[in-house]
Amino acid sequence: MDSLNSLIDGFGTALTPMNLLWAAIGVLLGTAIGVLPGIGPAMAVALLLPVTYGLDPTGAFIMFAGIYYGAMFGGSTTSILLNTPGESAAVVAAIEGNPMAKSGRGAQALAAAAIGHFAGGMIGTILLVVLAPTVASLAIGIGAPDYFAIMVLAFIAVTSVLGASRIRGIASLLIGLTIGLVGLDQMTGQQRLTFGSLQLADGVDVVIVAVGLFAIGEALWVAAHLRRSTGKPIPVGRPWLGRTDLKRTWKPWLRGPVIGFPFGAIPAGGAEIPTFLSYVTEKRLSKHRDQFGKGAIEGVAGPEAAASASAAGTLVSMLTLGLPTTAVAAVMLAAFQQYGIQPGPLLFEREPELVWGLIASLFVGMVLLLALNLPLAPVWAKLLRIPRPYLYAGILFFAAVGAYAVGGESLDLVILLVIGLIGFGMRRYGLPVLPAVIGVILGPAAEQQLRRALQISDGSVTGLVNTPFSVTVYAIVVLIVAWPLIGRLIGRRRGGRNAAEKSRTVSGG
Repeated sequence: MDSLNSLIDGFGTALTPMNLLWAAIGVLLGTAIGVLPGIGPAMAVALLLPVTYGLDPTGAFIMFAGIYYGAMFGGSTTSILLNTPGESAAVVAAIEGNPMAKSGRGAQALAAAAIGHFAGGMIGTILLVVLAPTVASLAIGIGAPDYFAIMVLAFIAVTSVLGASRIRGIASLLIGLTIGLVGLDQMTGQQRLTFGSLQLADGVDVVIVAVGLFAIGEALWVAAHLRRSTGKPIPVGRPWLGRTDLKRTWKPWLRGPVIGFPFGAIPAGGAEIPTFLSYVTEKRLSKHRDQFGKGAIEGVAGPEAAASASAAGTLVSMLTLGLPTTAVAAVMLAAFQQYGIQPGPLLFEREPELVWGLIASLFVGMVLLLALNLPLAPVWAKLLRIPRPYLYAGILFFAAVGAYAVGGESLDLVILLVIGLIGFGMRRYGLPVLPAVIGVILGPAAEQQLRRALQISDGSVTGLVNTPFSVTVYAIVVLIVAWPLIGRLIGRRRGGRNAAEKSRTVSGG
């Protein structure tokens, strides 16, 4: 009841005219910035941090929260329409959303994403209010072996369900892990794959990799095939979800937050892992598996709901522990410190108006985001009416601007082109792009957690499986790997039984 009373007081703060204005500005700016490839929510919040110096802390953080959610939705918009993720959490949206857009169902994909964000954000924020102390206490008890096990699960899951074969999925993952090795060794300081360049010492930014593999690779692939096709504009389609679409999406909208929220609250990769796992889950449970990879709406609805709920989960550990689990949370933590406020267990007691006003503003921001983007879905989808040569020229321009904005180095443009060529080659030989991206995102973190776990156990491999949580996760990994083999054995046995029954029937006849 205390949490409910505090939340009601928070709504009193969030619904003041000025704070409503800051929330609306945040949602608008976040969506607009999220639509630009390469400029994700973390960069948006960082760029706007100086702008808020004159605001009171509550108004500033309400605007930051709007930017966060708005940029996440904007990133999924470019993923769906242009196959160009605005940020890493929107990578999964491109897998099914872009084929939907190409088949004239871009408006439906955007609507599924918008409602998914709304459902995920609402459920995630409710869980934030109810479960924040519990989730925080669980996050404290998770160690390096558990984090490494979670990341192994993400690697195995994403390579098992994507692409024409597991071998191609693993090959794509190895490409991503190799790119993730570029830079300084986090523990020894040694240079790896930098070729003597100091600019590569910090590694290759995930945004450049995602934009290169998706946007540049796709643009080069389309350019290579334009002469063979007429390149006609793609139809927009009807701008609403039909009864069949709603029947296929309501369960993913509810399942996504269950996966996304816990992962947002622990430092295990932010919204990337839950979006991947949500996609895997929806593919396993769907009655329309044959449509996955060709434009299955479940593959948009579930991951987008998971991403939005993960954003709410991120605020749990940031507010209650002062532990940032994503780049956005790290920037927001810096913003708290800028105002002389230290997030942690005492924050709810010392700054209740700010904290509960911020949480209440998340509900308000979700409503504003839905009200803004559902009517705009067919408008955004009309981007696809632009003839493809002009459309992809624009994609290349904005991709280059986004990549240059990441570090302000001309070398980033060269890296973007090289990775784009790799993306083109992957499309040519049928390698799925997503495992490469997850390899870049989680590879360095997985290596760090592996080495920490081995250091704690004095180099013993048993240190990787010395907790119930890690053992459970590895059991799931073994099940995923062995499931096709088990399925074949069951199929052979059934086939053998059917053949025996047929022979008996024939002999009896």
